[in-house]
Amino acid sequence: MSVGRIRYDWQEAEIQAIYNTPLLELIYQAASVHRQYHDPKQIQVCKLISIKTGGCPEDCNYCAQSSRYKTEVKAQALLEKDTVVSIAQKAKQTGVSRVCMGAAWREVRDNSQFETVLEMVQEVTAMGLEVCCTLGMLTAEQAKRLEEAGLYAYNHNLDTSREHYSTIITTRTYDDRLNTIENVRQTNVTVCSGGILGLGETASDRIAMLHTLANLSPHPESVPINILSQVPGTPLENQPDVPIWDIVRMIATARIVMPASDVRLSAGRARLSQVEQAFCFMAGANSIFSSDDNKMLTVTTPCPDYDTDREMLNLLGLEMRPPAQREVKAASPAVVG
Repeated sequence: MSVGRIRYDWQEAEIQAIYNTPLLELIYQAASVHRQYHDPKQIQVCKLISIKTGGCPEDCNYCAQSSRYKTEVKAQALLEKDTVVSIAQKAKQTGVSRVCMGAAWREVRDNSQFETVLEMVQEVTAMGLEVCCTLGMLTAEQAKRLEEAGLYAYNHNLDTSREHYSTIITTRTYDDRLNTIENVRQTNVTVCSGGILGLGETASDRIAMLHTLANLSPHPESVPINILSQVPGTPLENQPDVPIWDIVRMIATARIVMPASDVRLSAGRARLSQVEQAFCFMAGANSIFSSDDNKMLTVTTPCPDYDTDREMLNLLGLEMRPPAQREVKAASPAVVG
């Protein structure tokens, strides 16, 4: 097993062996790989904006925005472009280098709302920020239009393993998700794809999801590791919390099998202490989502605010990473002194 080399032919047994490595040794190995490909002093701070909240027709068992469940999230119209630009400007002033726009849609439709989103992408990109969108399924032609608008990344998570997926979502298939990723790959837009811990999955499911991601060629440039926020009114509202060491194992394993990718400590971070987050960074996470309103996407997913995160990064001797240069498509190996 070659640790630290970019590969697209991982076997599940190899990934399982990495995942089951004694914890401190696993963290050490992941930290060593991280330093081969990334500056360990830098963390990318991102802001997620819900540009269209609630009313989604899908049945994702974890989601507060599904129209099938009674949660505190109410359906809202698409935000005005100027509102989104204003939020992005405020985020940039705090050191945020990536703004992600999420819409509670099953799929992108070729209508006036999509035209507005394209304008949002153009204006926020013009501010010098990386722009990521998560809008549901999209066609190759829609992906091309997002590329032309300046989109830097498209998020489309696998959520879990193929085997566990149908117990969580029935309104679209695993292959639907992979097809959307393939449509994005027909452009120069980078791919952001990861999963959620705490959906009732086994360790084998986590390993299988990483196996799928790590055998995509190229790897997703961005791999978010989300921790379930249990939302009252959803089928998964009573799921137990994910132990911190499971989170660290997942981050470390993702770092080793996809060494050049950004591993993003995403939803659920608000419940982690500074010490727990420090372990995640040591294990290879190099991105977080921060906020001006203490929520990540909706009120059901708490998120630390900009000041709290700046204090933590200062304490740990970490710095905010600037936006990538537009001509850079994927992370390159970095020599770090």
